[in-house]
Amino acid sequence: MLFEKRELYRSLTAEQHQYNTIARAIEYLYANFKDQPDLEEVAAQVHVSPFHFQRMFTDWAGISPKRFMQYLTADFLKEKLRDFSSIADAADAAGLSSQSRVYDLFVTLEAVTPQEFREKGEGIVIDYGFHSTPFGEVIIGATPRGICYLHFLADADHEKAIQQLQLSWEKAVLQHNPQKTALLTEMVFDPSKRKEKLNVLVKGTNFQVKVWNALLKIPSGSLTTYQDVAREIGNPRALQAVGSAVGANPVAFLIPCHRVIRKNLVLADYMWGPERKKAILGWELSRDIIVPETGIL
Repeated sequence: MLFEKRELYRSLTAEQHQYNTIARAIEYLYANFKDQPDLEEVAAQVHVSPFHFQRMFTDWAGISPKRFMQYLTADFLKEKLRDFSSIADAADAAGLSSQSRVYDLFVTLEAVTPQEFREKGEGIVIDYGFHSTPFGEVIIGATPRGICYLHFLADADHEKAIQQLQLSWEKAVLQHNPQKTALLTEMVFDPSKRKEKLNVLVKGTNFQVKVWNALLKIPSGSLTTYQDVAREIGNPRALQAVGSAVGANPVAFLIPCHRVIRKNLVLADYMWGPERKKAILGWELSRDIIVPETGIL
């Protein structure tokens, strides 16, 4: 058992290191896009050889760094926002388009009852585990009623992550069950493995739950703004409250708060860091649309 834990730790560390390298490269490319840095320059910034960097990035993204960055330019993001006039339009289109988008319809959200909210998770058992993903290590928590917690780790401090999960569900009983949560994590980040609906259980105010439900309607490969989310929930002036609710999302990636961007196209405002938001968006957008290569790397 000790050997297995050591092997798992080494595997997670290697994958986390790979993601950290890619994230730093994306940040550098994003910040210096107008200067069109070449492959050697970017590789030097992340301290790997150009050959190794190109191979690492392509293995992760499925495309070259050059093509990947085209999905994060202001012009491209602006066009994506113009694709649909509302979240409802985007959701309707997703139901009629490619199979790659249909998996977004396989997520259902349930909110705890008012009494359960007041009881702060009392009587609920949460299985949790730590797992690697294409965007770094996560802690995931699940109840018999659905996934209730999914956060990216800012560092390798597992004890701190467990404490934060416990604070989120104060009186719930936590039990380490990586065998169960590994399968759930795989289905979250690899929709091809999703053979049945994934349920999400959330604990929030009525307003927060409305916002999180609206986020679930945004298909992969689509973007929206905080203004559009506010309109979707019938409260177009509640921009600040919408922003707070988006930022309080307890289930990363599956409830896709990363698909909400500022009207000025700045890719910020993400609980788990703007570099991770860029990585996730570029990764999703590159799987949705093919655009011509240009000379970046």
